[in-house]
Amino acid sequence: MPLVSMKEMLNKALEEKYAVGQFNINNLEWTQAILAAAEQEKSPVILGVSEGAARHMGGFKTTVMMVQGLLEDMEITVPVAIHLDHGSSFENCKKAIDAGFTSVMIDASHHPIEENIEETKKVVEYAHSKNVSVEAEVGTVGGQEDDIVADGVIYADPKECEELVKQTGVDCFAPALGSVHGPYKGDPNLGFKEMEEVRDLTNTPLVLHGGTGIPLKDIQRAISLGTSKINVNTENQLVFTHAVREILTKDVKVYDPRKYMGPGREAIKETVIAKIREFGSDGKA
Repeated sequence: MPLVSMKEMLNKALEEKYAVGQFNINNLEWTQAILAAAEQEKSPVILGVSEGAARHMGGFKTTVMMVQGLLEDMEITVPVAIHLDHGSSFENCKKAIDAGFTSVMIDASHHPIEENIEETKKVVEYAHSKNVSVEAEVGTVGGQEDDIVADGVIYADPKECEELVKQTGVDCFAPALGSVHGPYKGDPNLGFKEMEEVRDLTNTPLVLHGGTGIPLKDIQRAISLGTSKINVNTENQLVFTHAVREILTKDVKVYDPRKYMGPGREAIKETVIAKIREFGSDGKA
């Protein structure tokens, strides 16, 4: 199945009250694991690619070609989007789109709302002309993801969310409401009241960044309040590293990368399957 945009899968998720997982990829094994999990669970899936991960894998074009090759070789039948996560500029979003990405996020949330809207508008205009979906962000998600570092959390203003959606026509957006990138220190504290207000004002699929470590009851509540896309990266990094470290610690003579990358890949697959079931997207392809 060819790569698709996120638009249709997220609108369906919003309507039927489940969420599609965005699982970030970092290399071949990561991508294999996530695609295998989605295919097994008959779930749509979003492959997130940060600018740093794209550089690590050789560039936007190389990343797209790798994913397309796997879709064919693995005989993937479920909808798959390849999404630029936290695109830092119009130029980088355009490069990703021109390389074959089917979805992009423009993260201009660190600018005043007027600048955020203007930058997002530019990206939407170009992306929609290529049938590519767009995500934006309002407020500040805490923590660090690749090149994006945020000191603390700034809650999104619901009125600013309404203005951004109305003026830009984005396909989904991430209102920062207490989640963070990376491991949580203490319990997550999500702003459900604001989430409900944003949902009512925008009627657009919401995105929850920093999905690792959020309790199931909070995930379910967020989905009931319009969250249709949930991003997971840290959890896969942790289980992959744990599996690899275990093999290398147990047998110091192991040197064939397949001997330790294979178990790492399997650990990610099992984690993604569990998340897909948590989010309720299994059987929704």
